[in-house]
Amino acid sequence: MSTEARPERASVRLSPRTIVLYAIGSLGTGGYATLPGLVLTYFLTDNLGVAALAAGLIVTAAKIWDVLIDPLIGAASDRQLARTGSRRGFMVTGALALPLFFALTFAVPPSWGPVAGAISVLLAFLATATAFSLFQVPYVALPAELTGSYDERTRLLGWRVVVLTAAILLFGAGGPALRNAGDDPVTGYLLMGIASGLVIGVGMLIASRTAGVAARRTAAASPATVVAASTWRDQYMSGFRALGRSQPFRALLGTFVLQALATGTMLAGAQYVATWVLRSEDAVTFVFVALVGPALLATPGWTVIARRVGKERAFAMASVLFTAAAASLVLAVWTPGTWIYASVAVAGIAYAGLQSLPMAMLPDVISHDERTSGPGQAGTFTGIWTAGETVGFALGATAVSLTLAGTGYISTVAGATVEQPEAAVTGIVLSFSILPAVLMAASLLMLRRYRLRRADIDAVDDSDA
Repeated sequence: MSTEARPERASVRLSPRTIVLYAIGSLGTGGYATLPGLVLTYFLTDNLGVAALAAGLIVTAAKIWDVLIDPLIGAASDRQLARTGSRRGFMVTGALALPLFFALTFAVPPSWGPVAGAISVLLAFLATATAFSLFQVPYVALPAELTGSYDERTRLLGWRVVVLTAAILLFGAGGPALRNAGDDPVTGYLLMGIASGLVIGVGMLIASRTAGVAARRTAAASPATVVAASTWRDQYMSGFRALGRSQPFRALLGTFVLQALATGTMLAGAQYVATWVLRSEDAVTFVFVALVGPALLATPGWTVIARRVGKERAFAMASVLFTAAAASLVLAVWTPGTWIYASVAVAGIAYAGLQSLPMAMLPDVISHDERTSGPGQAGTFTGIWTAGETVGFALGATAVSLTLAGTGYISTVAGATVEQPEAAVTGIVLSFSILPAVLMAASLLMLRRYRLRRADIDAVDDSDA
């Protein structure tokens, strides 16, 4: 590791252009994470007539595929960095491929029948997930290579989350609006898939330019070095070795997976809450406005708090606030009403911190690991990280589908009208409130094991100086 140029990388202040280019990538992250999580299960159960349990298994299967390929893509991204000096190739490939497969996911008509429809959606979504992983894994690795500064990473990821929350609003509110703009549900879903896929792809393509900035700074600090794994087994093992040697990574990853499961559960349940608790399919738009509007305003506040008390303490504060907001929503079992939007807004304030702070802590973990293991392994860490995030969101959708199946939820095809049993409506509320609150509380126990502080990261920079 170079002992001369690295302090320069640590102390440099990122330019506004670099921050903007990187943040725009969250159009892709926000769109891919939000829209399928919000409407895909509902698209399967209430448009194609697929049983709730089968719909959950389809979404889960695609996410399991993510888990399998993310560590491989992470290791391959590290090798690409060592070979070419940049991670941009994978990012561009994913950005160009995703719009087509995203549109195909929502292009399946009910006339094909539940079985053929389910298989078609599964194949298209598997391809979409692959394209997204090609972009996302190297994208998450870039902050550790753009700057070594503890506070600059918080600044970079803070602005990324501003765009992310705006993207959640854009896709969470705009996606269903596009769906309803069609002459019929089939046309509406296709319109939504095409338009959303294009926006996601453009955002990813723009953000891929940041890889060039990271490559130049990495080359200036020290040449990228990585041991090429000869087999897929070696590539997986490199990820397990990273988990084994880095206690801060295990603690942060465990926290983040539990929180992804909690937020994924709420995301998958939002459309059902809108339809069967608030009694309006279009109410999902207002749910997302209530969530994202406060989050847009709160993100800079979490950045200020993190500078004063440390990222890990600010992260804990956001987690406690989200837990309380989610738990309060259980009252909708007895008294559903528009007050739900107020609790969702409080959760939105917390959600801004839950997104920006752990992503700003991950580069600190990677830098800390470089002290003993050397540079060039950021992709390995982010491959495992992205796989863990995927597991959380996948199991969130699965938890909702299992709840629906266990409480007697009735699936329908587009245009049909049914009335859900009271037990199913209760299950929807519980999966939107108590379940995420319990998972978030469990994540706080895991977060207590995270021991990196500002002084530890500063010590890394000082030792290199």
